[in-house]
Amino acid sequence: MANETLLQMKNIHKKFPGVYALRDVNFELKAGEVHALLGENGAGKSTLIKVLAGIYIPEEGEVIVKGNSHIMQNVADSQAHGISVIHQELCLVPYLSIAENIFLGRERNVMGFIKRDTEAAEARELLKGLGLDFDPNTLVGELSIAQQQMVEIAKALSVKADILVMDEPTASLTDKETEVLFDTIRRLKSQGIGIIYISHRMSELFEITDRVTIMRDGQYVGTVNTRETTRDQLIAMMVGRELTQLYFKDEVKPGEVVIEVKDLVNPPFVNGVSFAIRAGEIVGMSGLVGAGRSESAHCIFGLDKLQSGEIFIEGKPVKINSVREAMQNGIAMVPENRKEEGLVLINSVGYNLTLTVLHEIFRGHPLGNPRFEGEAISRYIKEFEIKTPTPDQLAENLSGGNQQKIVIAKWLATRPKLLILDEPTRGVDVGARAEIYGFMNELAKQGVAILMISSDLPEILNMSDRVLVMHEGKITANLSKNEMSQEVIMRYATGGGNINAA
Repeated sequence: MANETLLQMKNIHKKFPGVYALRDVNFELKAGEVHALLGENGAGKSTLIKVLAGIYIPEEGEVIVKGNSHIMQNVADSQAHGISVIHQELCLVPYLSIAENIFLGRERNVMGFIKRDTEAAEARELLKGLGLDFDPNTLVGELSIAQQQMVEIAKALSVKADILVMDEPTASLTDKETEVLFDTIRRLKSQGIGIIYISHRMSELFEITDRVTIMRDGQYVGTVNTRETTRDQLIAMMVGRELTQLYFKDEVKPGEVVIEVKDLVNPPFVNGVSFAIRAGEIVGMSGLVGAGRSESAHCIFGLDKLQSGEIFIEGKPVKINSVREAMQNGIAMVPENRKEEGLVLINSVGYNLTLTVLHEIFRGHPLGNPRFEGEAISRYIKEFEIKTPTPDQLAENLSGGNQQKIVIAKWLATRPKLLILDEPTRGVDVGARAEIYGFMNELAKQGVAILMISSDLPEILNMSDRVLVMHEGKITANLSKNEMSQEVIMRYATGGGNINAA
């Protein structure tokens, strides 16, 4: 029934060692409503959802589902109450098929024998409803990240839940896939399903949501009707102040060429890439998924071996066959996947911050120099405004924005000549974005050359001095500030000609 209250979370409290993750938080969801949960990284959104999902049990508070009060004791308990959660981190088994993943733990069976044909048929119908023509017998490990995200959505829908939670569901989706998702959301709304929608993409909130609840520092700030608010008002509620400027980009006169690459080849994604970046320049690299942007960066940073090509640092030819050699040549890289490639999540904030400068900590001190290490950790935490109760806090317990700042700080500790940033603000809230853009601006003024790979076109347009556009492993455009626009970038990203390429 429309407007029926499906869910109420009242006065929820959740505490972890040294910090309150949730303090007196309230939330409400109605049938047939898309209700956004908005806040900076670390605001408590994911913790609140984990309480609803039965992953965390709160110290205080009440969860009311369809009028019945109940604290979820585990995930199965939550699902039994008609709640299904699509988490930001994919929870799929790569060595199982799409159908096997969708029905994992809920296998279709007769007298103990799993009916794979039945699962495949049901999975095919679920995928078809999402506009997908996947073979349900395909192994999930053979799918792209975006395709795996759509499988996660199909898996959640298979539970036939009344309450569906989507945590950053479009982070890995193309525009076309996002539109398919939105069509699905509208169809689910018409069926009376309530959807809790978490996203850092403001434009999505205004397109798909009915109400927005804002959280800050683990506390409830307020709830507003989406049609009755503005982007600036939501940001002010999120960060507790007006964010007058998101992008920080001063004009910097470029210096000498820091890096030049010529005809880099590493098939199938890198097929003759050439460009140069000067000191103080921020050069954006744009292109569609699979264009070869990250793969080109991996070749420069020694993660992938070049088949052929040349790399020059400050005019001198260099051979880079490993990360160590890249670091020795003054190159640092913040990877796209911070959790798998940028951090040791089960270790402390301090441990992660000093990983790249261990040689300095142990220089002349076989057992390390605790004083130097402690001063360095304190300096990085202060300079990058990393929110952590203590340097001993595990990195996995920090918000995405603070994790990203750790990765950036770790690599800046090496004092690089060239900094490669691969999707630097993916999954990062608007406040942390502004801070990261501020760091980039200051580094450019200090003469650091920056290569910024990004799928966020406003980010590319506002933070770049020039833009390199890639298509099928080649650079198809080298655009100056007055040449770049979203339309022009997309034209060359889809193979529509060459302009000043190479």
